[in-house]
Amino acid sequence: MKEKLMVAWTKMMFPVKNERGAQSLEWLGIAALLILVLGIISTALSDQKGSIGDLVKNIIDKISGMVG
Repeated sequence: MKEKLMVAWTKMMFPVKNERGAQSLEWLGIAALLILVLGIISTALSDQKGSIGDLVKNIIDKISGMVG
């Protein structure tokens, strides 16, 4: 009985512990986030002629518009 339980436990836990490829997905997510942030910044800078305060306010407004 104990041996059958050990076999069942091993069969159940093996797919859960299989994390191959998870790190690649994490790096792709970080790269996508970086591209998104750079895109937002470049869009904000493309038509900006004011001061740094206006630039930061414009970036925050655009992010708020995209999120909410």
